[in-house]
Amino acid sequence: MLKAIIFDCDGVIVDSEPIHLKAFQQVLAEIGISLSKEEYDKTYLAMDDKGCFETVLAAHSRSSDTTILKALIHKKMAIYKTVSQQELYIYPGVIDFVKTVHGRYKLAIASGAFRGEIKAALDQGGIRFAFPVIVSAQDVKRCKPHPEPFLEALNQLNGGTLQRASTLPIGMIMPSECVVIEDSIHGLMAARAAGMKTVAVTNSYPREQLLGLADHVIDSLVELTPEIMENLCKMN
Repeated sequence: MLKAIIFDCDGVIVDSEPIHLKAFQQVLAEIGISLSKEEYDKTYLAMDDKGCFETVLAAHSRSSDTTILKALIHKKMAIYKTVSQQELYIYPGVIDFVKTVHGRYKLAIASGAFRGEIKAALDQGGIRFAFPVIVSAQDVKRCKPHPEPFLEALNQLNGGTLQRASTLPIGMIMPSECVVIEDSIHGLMAARAAGMKTVAVTNSYPREQLLGLADHVIDSLVELTPEIMENLCKMN
């Protein structure tokens, strides 16, 4: 039975991945590291800023101590904020879909973005009211593809009473009663590891790369209905 829907933000609600890439590229170029779109899509997309910078620096045998990471993250955040105010837009179908499912199921966001970035995106679409639970990069220790972001979202939807799935009290939402809407490979891996059903939207990767990871693949949220998600939760 479907009880909750957990949305990624970047690449699902807002077309922000190109802006994140642009910001990463600009910051890394200042320290002599180039980052192609192909590399970003293959390795870094869906990582939080800390995870991305740590992985890039390690790949180039560079130091990634706390001071260096903080400086890079703050630079990247400033660039993202400036560019997103001019170029960010909500994907077609998102607002109508959120309004359709709001009140019918519990809704949450689980994203590798910072809380301020998520709230700004939701405010732009006028849908922040629909998401009482927002799990950002600041709320977890391990980013996607680790399942922690989705498990923490479920924990908060359950009022902070997360236990082993087999011992959840009556009335609590089980992972199998959640559908995650994702655009990234890392995000789908994380949702699967959390024991949740998945819908992939082809905003960041072609359909053929998502088919083996998602329970259902769509090209736009315009196509998605509550009935499709309810049927996913009936699957074993």
